[in-house]
Amino acid sequence: MKRHQTILDKLNKEKHIEVLDLCIVLKVSAVTIRKDLKLLEGKGLLFRTHGGASLKNPYTNERSVIEKEKMAIIEKTGIANAASTHIVNNDSIIIGSGTSVQALAKALDPEKSLTVVTSSLNVSLELNKNKNIKVLQLGGFVRQSSFSVIGDYAIQIFKDVSCSKLFIGVDGIDLEYGITTSNLDEARLNQKMIESANKLIVLADSSKFGKRSFGKICPLNKVDLIITDKDISQQMLKKLENKGVGIQVVL
Repeated sequence: MKRHQTILDKLNKEKHIEVLDLCIVLKVSAVTIRKDLKLLEGKGLLFRTHGGASLKNPYTNERSVIEKEKMAIIEKTGIANAASTHIVNNDSIIIGSGTSVQALAKALDPEKSLTVVTSSLNVSLELNKNKNIKVLQLGGFVRQSSFSVIGDYAIQIFKDVSCSKLFIGVDGIDLEYGITTSNLDEARLNQKMIESANKLIVLADSSKFGKRSFGKICPLNKVDLIITDKDISQQMLKKLENKGVGIQVVL
């Protein structure tokens, strides 16, 4: 059917499409579009999402940090270098867990004096090499998949901590649902980190957009800045900007 081919062509170009946009382009009802998407999903040609469809599975599964370290290395390095420019001398910052923020730890200017609170053991080990950086390592149960801590002991410290910026990595960024991670306890810890920081900066390569994972961290209106790579679709970029989310694209 010509309509189905138009849907697939648009999806291949934009990576993510929405029902309302398809209604305008194809001049048919939302009911018809949803039936089309269901049929195409049944053929394994797309994945339905809330209000649209995606070329890739929008629901992310938990992966180990060792596996993630091998993914999007160039993109994460560029994102980390850009993120490091937002940190000033004598800053007090929070760094979450994940490979994107591990890259940030490596990218920090060794001449700057910093205080860093982190849940990530790998971030602590990297920063401990630098005599100008004071590291407050959170305590708690260690997640083997991420080499980071979670739980009430980690959360309690944020009763007494206030920092200028929080840098986190995420598993998914959904326009309606917000930013997510695969572990619910990590999501809870990230929420406490957000409360203790003046600014939330998300480091996410372009593969994270249009996806959602198990644990919701926060809606997009709580995010001050997302730093990502040049492969983010122009459609997604425009929609994020329309929502008032700051976006920095690394070329």
